[in-house]
Amino acid sequence: MPYLLIAPTILLELLVHFVPMVAGVVMSFYKLTLFTLHHWSTAPFGGLSNFRLAVDVNGPIGSALLHSFEITVPFTIVVVALSWAIGMTAAVGLTAEFRGRSWLRSVLLIPYALPVYVGVITWSFMLQRSTGVVNTFLVQDLHLLHNPPFWLLGSAAFWSMTVTAVWRWFPFALLILLASLQNIPAELYEAAAVDGASAWRQFRKITLPSVRSANLVLVLALFLWNFNDFNTPYVMFGDAPPSSADLISLHIYTVSFESWNFGLGSAMSVLLMVFLLIVSVVYLRVLRRGGEFNV
Repeated sequence: MPYLLIAPTILLELLVHFVPMVAGVVMSFYKLTLFTLHHWSTAPFGGLSNFRLAVDVNGPIGSALLHSFEITVPFTIVVVALSWAIGMTAAVGLTAEFRGRSWLRSVLLIPYALPVYVGVITWSFMLQRSTGVVNTFLVQDLHLLHNPPFWLLGSAAFWSMTVTAVWRWFPFALLILLASLQNIPAELYEAAAVDGASAWRQFRKITLPSVRSANLVLVLALFLWNFNDFNTPYVMFGDAPPSSADLISLHIYTVSFESWNFGLGSAMSVLLMVFLLIVSVVYLRVLRRGGEFNV
């Protein structure tokens, strides 16, 4: 009976995730381009040619993919670090009793409750050069800048995308960490205060060790989601983002659906999947070896 009950879920999981993944891996070995797409079943077998093109950093395709990878890595690191820091700060603050705490907690979770497209489009309007709220506030209200910057062009596009992603993800970190902090007995903090421990020492010696398991899972999840982030750059910049905002998921989409080279795009997707799998396995093995996390 238990296997019968979980059979629909397993079947749906296979159809949604496993079958497309296998199809993508198979496509990566074929020269499935605009010229062969009409008769895709007879597309010529290319072997590892698509993979060689993707990893050849001396060629235009490989160098473009490497550039996208070099943009995605710092984007992911900054977003994960800031989302965790803001989420942890807010979670620690919301554990204290004060008037309006429930209202403030609900307000801080709004970015995570909003649909992704609504949030990103809102930020795109706010960051417009001539009519955006950000430039109006900085130039006309505070007079901090003389000329309104182009937030969605050039190198500033990277930071606009990063701020938007942090705004989207810090409520998730807040939610996970707040739930973990509520499981810490108040007696630990009371005893530490009696012993003369400062607030910073209580945070380092009690709070951080107590939420270590939640932190480990949270950081891994944020890393995987942001490294694969497609919605933020696509909604904010479309299929032709500035060079500083060319995240790897959007780059693979452009190769596949704009250049109509599905074989090459599939090869890039397989390489991305292998990279994330290696990072995840190494991350979990290191933590297991250190005795900090059990999987």
